[in-house]
Amino acid sequence: MAHSPAASQFPEQYAHGHHPSVLASHEWRTAENSAAYLLPRLQPGTRVLDVGSGPGTITVDFAGIVAPGQVVGVDASADIVAQARALGAEVGASNLDFQVGDAYVLDAADGSFDVVHASQVLHHLARPADALREFGRVAGPEGIVAAREVDYEGVIWYPEVPALRTWMDVYLQVHRSHGGEPSAGRRLKAWAREAGFTRVQATGSVWVFASDEEREWWGGSWAERAVASKFATDAIERGFADRATLERIADGWREWATAEDGWLLMPHGELIARR
Repeated sequence: MAHSPAASQFPEQYAHGHHPSVLASHEWRTAENSAAYLLPRLQPGTRVLDVGSGPGTITVDFAGIVAPGQVVGVDASADIVAQARALGAEVGASNLDFQVGDAYVLDAADGSFDVVHASQVLHHLARPADALREFGRVAGPEGIVAAREVDYEGVIWYPEVPALRTWMDVYLQVHRSHGGEPSAGRRLKAWAREAGFTRVQATGSVWVFASDEEREWWGGSWAERAVASKFATDAIERGFADRATLERIADGWREWATAEDGWLLMPHGELIARR
């Protein structure tokens, strides 16, 4: 395997790309399975800014919970924002809007939202503390910043399929080559303190994929990503894997998905922060 390039050789960008196998995992996310820690703090009238809102499934849920409070989703991709707007139109939420924006420089006034939320965003950023600082500006002294991030180095699975260990090694290299930190969950508290927050509540929760349906979906999604997504392109171009290695990884995901005893856990750090 070639020597791993330093992260600084490549511009910061979204490590997963927007292949259909990636978007399917985003569309699976709901407020219940991805923001349960935040839900008790939402009520009718709460103004929410959802940064990195992707296809908008969590954002739409927020709009239903806080109506008539304003909810705005922001994403860096114009194509994904268009997809989210279509979902918003489909559900007919009058208190919902989606915009193209930059997590580091949000187009919102100081203190203009009660909650600034980000799910699976900070682990893609080279300067997560700077982004949290900007979130805090928009939330203001009385608002809260909420974030939930995966911790890839804490992922565990059974049975111990050797190809999935290779997947983990390659994935961590590809992700870090984009300037992000795939094990962000454990760092949320530290990043919030670095960003100047003085009231920080750090918790955690997990996703578990164990049923036949869950394994088929998650394993099948990653089998496709391993050979057909931006992950695969970057792994080869940046010298972290060759095509044969990626094919072995895809086969490993299929092997895990068809194992009756198959089980996988993804840990997440959660953050509620105030200035």
